[in-house]
Amino acid sequence: MKYNKITPEILRTFQQIVGAQYVLTDKYDLEPYSHDETEDLEYYPEVAIKPNSTDQISQIMKICNDNMIPVTPRGAGTGLSGGALPIWGGVSLSLERMNRILEIDVDNMMVTVEAGVINKVMQDELEKVGLFYPVDPASKESCLIGGNVSENSGGPRALKYGVTKDYVYGLTIVLADGRILKLGGKTLKNVTGYNLTQLIVGSEGTLAIVTEIILKIIPKPRYRQTMLAPFDSLDKAAKALTRIFTNKIIPSAAEFIEKAAIKAAETKLEKKFPYSDSEALLLIELDGNYPQLLEEQAERIGEICLEGGAIDVYIAENEEKQAGLWDMRRKIGEAVKSIAPYKEEDTVVPRGQLPALVQKIKEISAKYNITTISYGHAGDGNIHCNIIKTDITEERWEKELPLVIAELFTEVVKLGGTISGEHGIGLVQKKYLHLALSETEIELMRQIKAIFDPNCILNPGKLLPD
Repeated sequence: MKYNKITPEILRTFQQIVGAQYVLTDKYDLEPYSHDETEDLEYYPEVAIKPNSTDQISQIMKICNDNMIPVTPRGAGTGLSGGALPIWGGVSLSLERMNRILEIDVDNMMVTVEAGVINKVMQDELEKVGLFYPVDPASKESCLIGGNVSENSGGPRALKYGVTKDYVYGLTIVLADGRILKLGGKTLKNVTGYNLTQLIVGSEGTLAIVTEIILKIIPKPRYRQTMLAPFDSLDKAAKALTRIFTNKIIPSAAEFIEKAAIKAAETKLEKKFPYSDSEALLLIELDGNYPQLLEEQAERIGEICLEGGAIDVYIAENEEKQAGLWDMRRKIGEAVKSIAPYKEEDTVVPRGQLPALVQKIKEISAKYNITTISYGHAGDGNIHCNIIKTDITEERWEKELPLVIAELFTEVVKLGGTISGEHGIGLVQKKYLHLALSETEIELMRQIKAIFDPNCILNPGKLLPD
């Protein structure tokens, strides 16, 4: 695909639309828009534009479509698959100024927000009135709701409450040619034609730009129980977790953490955590409105873990200790990535296959004599496998890393899983898409892309294989 450069005349038009101070062209100002949280990749846009309305985005997209200028939509840049990288230059279109909570509709249990609202900011506002939005990515203190929609973000609570798609009921979007569409709404039922709302969720900014979102919300649970179970082997931890579910208990979160990950977090935070010398930890949370029921479930989970080989079961008896455990968990990703160059894979399998996945990761690690550190949302089968470049040469790293990833993904698919649970495909995973999807599926996706964006200006080079 051949794209055009931004002319001085087009640049002046952008400035007239959003204001000159919100059109950035200096390299220093563009640096934050040249990368996200995906390893060490860097691509500079020609210009970064920060609109503050759907109408402004519509005008910008019409100009870019008419002039064959690529546009990369951008939220907070917390993505882990290169989805916000402007690999073809052009426009980095930031939604950061569109940060208004438009309505909290208590009667219909819906909240309407602009795409630039920070996840935690919205959660905090809802909790002030006793309401709850359960989707809580690790980056919830900085990630934007629009980015969550584009990536169909999950998080620890996906186990009980689901992921972003389960809460999106309406969207305002701007198509590649600048047309504005309102999809869905506040109705709980809707089978009026194809579900275009859900088609946009998880499309990684390749089909349209999301500007406003209507989300379902629920009453906030009144009580929580948080517990930590240490094990002397990864396999015992994984098997104990599956037994919790076969005993018909559904925690609100169940996280798997191996020893190297917790040690990295201790080093990063300069803080000691309970049972950090154990080979694996399960961090489990229950929530609800009936404290006696939670206590009974927590007691049964403790019994299951001990029967399955847990060394002990630690109960975080107050909110401060609960927050401390979750703060540790949320810092693990950053801590592991600070050890050495790395590649993070977002593998997901049916929950019952979790022990097999943990075993396969270690087998592949041993086969290639390469370091892996795993942690993640084990309650829904989603393990983040970090492949770490420690004491190996650059030549070997470049040669064997793709082999490790391909073998890992192949085994995941054999287990009935797939290659991304919540991070998306973006730039860095698209060459592996054929391992998870058939040629027919990929071709249908290409056709859908062509209908929405015939000039291929919206986030080009992402998701679909070259």
